[in-house]
Amino acid sequence: MTEYLSLPIDDESAERMRAGGLRLALVDTGDADAFGQWLEADARGFHQSRLSPELLAAQLRGLTDRRTSAVYDDSAADPSSPVSTVSSWPARLTLPGGSDSSAWAISAVTVASTHRRRGIASAMLTAELRTAQRLGIAVAILTVSEATIYGRFGFGPAVFAADWKINTRAAKWAGPMASGRIHMVPLEQARQDGEAIVERIRLNGPGEIDVRGHLWNRLFGLAGDPDRKKTLRAVRYDDADGVPQGFAIYSFAQPSEDFSAQTLNVEYLATATDDAYSGLWRYLLEIDLVSTVTAPLRRVDEPMVWQLSDFRSAKKDDEQDHLWTRVLDVKGALEARRYRAPGRIALEVSDPLGFAGGRFLLDVAADGTAVVSPLEGEVPDDAAAVALGIAELGALYLGGVSAVVLERAGRITELRPGSADAVDGAFRSAVAPWLSIWF
Repeated sequence: MTEYLSLPIDDESAERMRAGGLRLALVDTGDADAFGQWLEADARGFHQSRLSPELLAAQLRGLTDRRTSAVYDDSAADPSSPVSTVSSWPARLTLPGGSDSSAWAISAVTVASTHRRRGIASAMLTAELRTAQRLGIAVAILTVSEATIYGRFGFGPAVFAADWKINTRAAKWAGPMASGRIHMVPLEQARQDGEAIVERIRLNGPGEIDVRGHLWNRLFGLAGDPDRKKTLRAVRYDDADGVPQGFAIYSFAQPSEDFSAQTLNVEYLATATDDAYSGLWRYLLEIDLVSTVTAPLRRVDEPMVWQLSDFRSAKKDDEQDHLWTRVLDVKGALEARRYRAPGRIALEVSDPLGFAGGRFLLDVAADGTAVVSPLEGEVPDDAAAVALGIAELGALYLGGVSAVVLERAGRITELRPGSADAVDGAFRSAVAPWLSIWF
């Protein structure tokens, strides 16, 4: 589906920008000058260094599959440089129950510090949501640098991640002994082998998206920055039959005062089997001259913790919201996923932006499939019932946030006693949602 690349810019947001003396427009990613200025504006918005020629060339090649938009100020000293950026594309989002569905991934949201408080972010984001609706996509997603912005646009935090820090001098391996073998491999080989592994496991837990193109190459340092590539090492785990079942990318940070107390950073680790998981983690934790292993953006419930002799040797250095979800079509979104328990749930959904509010009846069958219908009149006697905002529905959508917790926090209202429990029984995922990358 490439319709999203050429769909005209949203009229409503474009008119809103024109009224403020600004211009909202699509960027031609085939125009190296215009797209290059957009990429520089994006880097500026995140306070990054100016792009090296290598990185600029890699992004000019690798990001052409994204719908790229910008706001321009034609009265500015440099009118060809965007004052705001956003990019988007349809990504396959894994849902509870082992299925996936198209989601509108939004990235690179920036506004220049010279143009704050002019409604630019609001115009851009609502334009993205209307574009997704025009394409028939039921859910929008994004990873965020700030947690205070996106709630007002109906996004709710649905997937969380943790940065782990392990003291390897205290941590002794107490988990299963892996039956396979670790191989040192070049980064390019790890990229090729890893793509098949990641695609095999992508549907194993909700929250993941299909990693492709620039995002995938970036993991291996193959997307432009030669200095980063120089620091990376890769290993692959093959099972006892010689079948690749996992891989890891890692780097080292050497302290100046003690060569024997280096830090190993797990840049990425993916495994298709528990055997591969044990084999790779044991390898990483037992490398010589390392006193600390750090593993950012990992699961909040990492099994590795239970495979160490000292439970306290592994700590969550940080835990934070990672993927935010915005429902644009309640029926389409809720029917796309699977549920853990059968039942009937009435949902009274409020959406201040007017995309997806209303009253709905969710009927979940014994096999976990569901049908959503408009709810007219009274709530059926056999249904649980809750009232909630669209952001709260987004938080619940992937099964990692508790309706009971949201009810206790005042974010969900039970219209019948015990309804939050019923929502949890149906919505919660047995596997905590996880997204392994930023986008």
